[in-house]
Amino acid sequence: MSPETMAQALYDRMQIEELFTRYYSGLDAGDPEGFGRYFVEGAELDVNGYVAHGFSEIADLYRAVSADKPRLTGQFRMILSNLVIALDGDTATAQMLWTQTLNDTIKGPPRLIEQGREFDRLTKQDGRWRITKRVVIADSGLPDIFDETYVPRADFRI
Repeated sequence: MSPETMAQALYDRMQIEELFTRYYSGLDAGDPEGFGRYFVEGAELDVNGYVAHGFSEIADLYRAVSADKPRLTGQFRMILSNLVIALDGDTATAQMLWTQTLNDTIKGPPRLIEQGREFDRLTKQDGRWRITKRVVIADSGLPDIFDETYVPRADFRI
């Protein structure tokens, strides 16, 4: 691999990592439409078997999930780990673990709220990486909204 090709691959990987970090940092910001900037038009989002297509349906899904979650107080954080990215020119796949924590008070330890896995297909458009398909699978803390659609997918691959 030439130094230029390697530099581009490292830059692409950094952009994809940044996309996921910003995405998960905005989950509790209360702006469901804002998530459209991370997806291509017509993208598919599958969260525990509840499938949405396109910006409008994705925003509706986030609104529904937000309305269904229990009203907890404190500071929420998302931890992303075990990120694996495979680049292939202007397309890529990614997978990771996510863990949601809640800090109830400044004096107490954080609590684990949810944990699961994510699998993504991405494409680079106009120099920016965007998600074309995302599959999110809970391994714990499943919100009630997904009771009818959730099916265990232990060995899922995108």
